Amino acid sequence: MHSLHILNGPNLNRLGKREPEIYGHTTLAEVESLCRQAAGTRPVVFRQSGYEGQLVEWIHEAIDEPAAAIVINPAGLTFTSIPILDALKMFPGPIIELHISNIHRREEIYHRSLVSRTATAVIAGLGPAGYRTAVEAVLRLVEDADP
Repeated sequence: MHSLHILNGPNLNRLGKREPEIYGHTTLAEVESLCRQAAGTRPVVFRQSGYEGQLVEWIHEAIDEPAAAIVINPAGLTFTSIPILDALKMFPGPIIELHISNIHRREEIYHRSLVSRTATAVIAGLGPAGYRTAVEAVLRLVEDADP
């Protein structure tokens, strides 16, 4: 069974401490646990990095493995990273772009996602629970395609 790759960008390691009025009090470790529970028997690769190149390398790994799907919260790199966009364009499976906050209700700088150009779907504004929604959605997308 192919794994589900859940990739997290810069500052998400600070969940629970960083701007709790926007991102809540849930930690990234708690998010990982939530994702693994939602995935059931599906293997999960759960990673976080503040480095754009590391995220690109992990997307390449998902391509080469191959992974069943990618759930990605690129955080601030959502709006600036052409390398992440280009790497995601090479991934043949479903891609869910995820944001804890509703980026469209925030400052203008957060309204133009590069990642959305390649994402199968976008989930934003559900808080950390959005990860569960993303995992459940992507599992439905790969259910019939993955032995």
